[in-house]
Amino acid sequence: MATPEVSPRPPSATADAADAESGQIGQNIAAVHEFYAREEQRRSAPQRHAENLGDLVGRPAFLVVTLVFVSVWIAANLALSAWGGSPFDEPPFHWLQGVIAIVALLVTTVVLIKQNRLDKLSEQRAHLDLKVLLLIEQKTAKLIDLMEELRRDLPNVKDRRDSGAVVMRQAMSPEAVLAALDEEVISPDGSISPSTSPSTPTPIAGPAPPTGPTAV
Repeated sequence: MATPEVSPRPPSATADAADAESGQIGQNIAAVHEFYAREEQRRSAPQRHAENLGDLVGRPAFLVVTLVFVSVWIAANLALSAWGGSPFDEPPFHWLQGVIAIVALLVTTVVLIKQNRLDKLSEQRAHLDLKVLLLIEQKTAKLIDLMEELRRDLPNVKDRRDSGAVVMRQAMSPEAVLAALDEEVISPDGSISPSTSPSTPTPIAGPAPPTGPTAV
């Protein structure tokens, strides 16, 4: 039986497909930029100033300035003591310790402020990833179902029962996924940790397989 020749796609169709793909990519990038722009607008002025301060203290220059400040402070007090003067902070430098403690408290606070906002963004992205994965899984199950129907309808393809395809054509239940995420495991030492063992998801009821006789 001769195999029919497949005619090549016209250049106009290829160009249209490329334009459609580039347009879809542009829409996705624009949606991501819009998301971050919206989150940026939601920041209050105090939070923006605190995060700017956190960016400042997170640079290597801040570490260098801190080390220089501490060194100058200690050297100045030791020099005054050696020259017979009155040091403004005698060893063990209680004033210096207080200044360092206050700076450490402020640095920790601004870092936590920024980290909390980043954690919220990360949680939103995780929720979006879960939704996208569930949607992809449902679409994949639908494609498998359509391919199985096409295989049964083609006259030149032998119909047979594929147990693997029967399982994969059924979309995963979101309720089962959420139940698996909520599962907890009690370890031997008594601590409770999230379950890491894969659980068998409950599939969404899909179309029943054909009940008629199948050819082997």
